[in-house]
Amino acid sequence: MSDKKILKTPIKDSDLEDINVGDVIYLEGYLVTCRDVAHRRLIEEKRPLPVDLNGLAIFHAGPIIRSLGDDKYEMVSIGPTTSMRMEKFEKEFIEQTGVKLIVGKGGMGIGTQEGCQEHKALHVVYPAGCAVQAATQVEYIEDAHWKDLGMPETLWVCKVKEFGPLIVSIDTHGRNLFEEKKVIYNERKAEVYEEICKHVKFIK
Repeated sequence: MSDKKILKTPIKDSDLEDINVGDVIYLEGYLVTCRDVAHRRLIEEKRPLPVDLNGLAIFHAGPIIRSLGDDKYEMVSIGPTTSMRMEKFEKEFIEQTGVKLIVGKGGMGIGTQEGCQEHKALHVVYPAGCAVQAATQVEYIEDAHWKDLGMPETLWVCKVKEFGPLIVSIDTHGRNLFEEKKVIYNERKAEVYEEICKHVKFIK
């Protein structure tokens, strides 16, 4: 029996209660690619999303898709893009959509942290450099919305199986792994900088 922590969509608030920053989880069910322009359309332009994200997961990603004809598609590559680009929208995005899992690259800030705590959602990191591997975890592409935005920005509705590993960076308890680590790293940096300066003080 697998000891993997697997979240299955639709995800409920209670599914996230015992998950903490640093945990490694996997996703099964529906994952929708959703990045810059889709966020702006919803938040700034007040345009309703063409797909219901309540209880689902989004992926900050610009995938490479192969068309098979007759509105059928194949996932070729799907790697994460930098999540921080969506930071100014994400809190309101979580509130409006009911999304429960946000997958991306790198950390996110206080707005997303607050949104995840208030509305019970997670931000998780998919390992960078594994875009082709990630594509193998996409069973099929069920639908595509806003194709006028071009391939990277289209909302690709994907059915995934054991999608991961996903490292939890923001949990529902108000913790933010990247922000916590910054404090530790900055303390270490100051100590190392002081030591280095002792040995290179001859450099003007």
